[in-house]
Order: sequence, then C-alpha cells, then structure tokens
Amino acid sequence: MGSESLVHTAQITIAGKDYEIAVFLRADGLHLAQTVFSPGDVIINDGHSLGEVLERHRRVLPLAVDSRQVLRELRSS
Repeated sequence: MGSESLVHTAQITIAGKDYEIAVFLRADGLHLAQTVFSPGDVIINDGHSLGEVLERHRRVLPLAVDSRQVLRELRSS
C-alpha cells in the first residue's frame, strides 16, 4: 500500500481460525480494510467510514475464507 495510515485493527474468527482485519485511512478520506492470507493473497474492501468498511469486510471475509477452502479441496482431489 502507499501513503495510507493504519487506523484500526480487529480480529475475526471464522471456522475456528482467527483472521486480522487492518483498516487504513487514505489521504483522500477513503478507508481500506485488508486481510492478508499470504503475501500474494490479500482481500481488500473500501468504504467512506471505518464502520462502513468494517461491516463490508466482515460480510465478505467468510465468503473469501470458504472459497479458499473449496479451492484447496479441489486441488487435493
């Protein structure tokens, strides 16, 4: 990321595993929430406020976790 400032971190537990949500504030006032699964696998959401971006990220993150699990299962079979 560029010149964003970290303004909030939170943990969310999905299927027994903890994931970190880091929220950054951009110079233009937009908030970005991100969760890093691996160095090349990051999910990012944006919003106009901290509350908006956290709500959006918390709704989408379980779907992202599930899709990665499905992909792992397909690759292993």
